[in-house]
Amino acid sequence: QVQLVESGGGLVQAGGSLRLSCAASGLTFTNYHMGWFRQAPGKEREFVAAIRWTGGSTNYAPSVKGRFTISRDNTKNTVYLQMNSLKPEDTAVYYCAANARDSSDVIMRYNYEYWGQGTQVTVSS
Repeated sequence: QVQLVESGGGLVQAGGSLRLSCAASGLTFTNYHMGWFRQAPGKEREFVAAIRWTGGSTNYAPSVKGRFTISRDNTKNTVYLQMNSLKPEDTAVYYCAANARDSSDVIMRYNYEYWGQGTQVTVSS
């Protein structure tokens, strides 16, 4: 079965950095665009970043652009999210997700077929 397993979350002070990883199994990784979403308590799950199956194109939410970088290693079936200059408002559970590569949209969460269990990121002020 398909599994997406996130890791790398934790507690960090404002201004610090974290690198999230998401290891995929049970699917052909290059058949999927990959995305990161996050959900804070009491809020909707929101788009953070996405990377096309080739790795050649990325999208970011305005709130993280310039601070976060998404990348993927298709030889390791893994997608990463490097998060720098973290702010308290980045506190959330972060989820990775897989979106079939014939999809033209990588921002709307309903386009994503598979989801990980999430990893908590907490940024203290």
